[in-house]
Amino acid sequence: MKNQREILDKLGITELNEMQRRTANAIHNQDSVIVLSPTGTGKTLAFLLPILKQLDNSLDAVQAMIIVPSRELAIQIEHVIRDMGAGFKCNAVYGGQSFNQDRINLKHPPAILVGTAGRVADHLRRSTFSVLHTKFLVLDEFDKSLEIGFESEMKEICLALSHVKKRVLTSATNEVPVPGFVQFKDPAMINNLAKGNAHMEMKLIVSLSKDKLETLASTLEVLKNQPGIVFCNFKDSINRVSEFLSDQGVAHGCFYGGMEQIDRELALIKFRNGSHKLIIATDLAARGLDVPEIKYILHYHLPLKESEFVHRNGRTARMHSDGTVYVLNYQGEKLPEFIPKLKEADLTANDSEKPVIWKTVMISGGRRDKISKGDVAGLCFKQGGLKKDQLGVIELQQKNSFVAVQASCALDLIRKIDGLKLKTKKIRVSGV
Repeated sequence: MKNQREILDKLGITELNEMQRRTANAIHNQDSVIVLSPTGTGKTLAFLLPILKQLDNSLDAVQAMIIVPSRELAIQIEHVIRDMGAGFKCNAVYGGQSFNQDRINLKHPPAILVGTAGRVADHLRRSTFSVLHTKFLVLDEFDKSLEIGFESEMKEICLALSHVKKRVLTSATNEVPVPGFVQFKDPAMINNLAKGNAHMEMKLIVSLSKDKLETLASTLEVLKNQPGIVFCNFKDSINRVSEFLSDQGVAHGCFYGGMEQIDRELALIKFRNGSHKLIIATDLAARGLDVPEIKYILHYHLPLKESEFVHRNGRTARMHSDGTVYVLNYQGEKLPEFIPKLKEADLTANDSEKPVIWKTVMISGGRRDKISKGDVAGLCFKQGGLKKDQLGVIELQQKNSFVAVQASCALDLIRKIDGLKLKTKKIRVSGV
């Protein structure tokens, strides 16, 4: 395994923060650890680094299991582990993908298995893999898993892993007691909740109309060059806002429960690679999405609970980045008590910025075809004729690869590389 400095350099991180250092020390020295820290402070890296140090590269078995509340968080953690380049295999399992494909992936067991409680419990019932060598159990965002109804599955997992000595729980709030089935003994507590976030500003946007759509549109016109999330409380509201913004020519994605998995994943891919600067979302996006450089959060609707307000806001000003939270409020409407007194935002358009417009292109080949990011980049440069500044973020999945290219080049690239061979696979290429 690479040493910690090499991993941090690969991730572009200069040094760990205080919470991450304390967590690493606690996991190294104690068997039960609770990590309470606001969203966006780096909890994933905090528990991964000390766990990776204690894995055995010679073992062909699941040594660490990470249970998460959503498929998006499972995929995200899998990506983080791959990006770390630590030399340990990782697989993510979750509902919505083929169980048979899971079986194939788990025939050669990963050192780290990440998954939602329902899918992991299903695998344990069917004995798809052995847990004999599993020595770490992490319940990430455990309170959210309990909230959405995974208590029985989490209990089942904990009982199946009763031999595991090292157990870690993480949460961004301190509202839910640790269930007895977790089998904690004198846990070390890393409580970072009182620290707040010095990099976050909160501002008020006043709408003169009860229907806030026009005010939203004028606000987004000012913020259009910055990546952000607009939160609504219901999917019907998202559809209404989305239709309005589409009529205004504002490119955006949507993210809410009830969407097809492929559509949710594609919305996040486009957001990560800059094809969309904006996502309209419910509280489903309030946790577990680590999309870098989100510059603002805008509450089109305020949540009913303070905890969800905190989780939403944690999407911006992550780690040491700056970010702004905007509350869009009708002038005659009283704000909830948990909203602090806010100054009104001074939103002035800056027309000097001319952003690059990106388009996402999908290639029908991915990791299972032994295709790498370098292979995709080489194809786009050599056969596709792209220049370096015309190629953006490349994201690999099992079956497909997604590439951001400057919009003006997208159709020409598709025409040139569609039907060519990448490695040994004939590929199909399309815009998405």
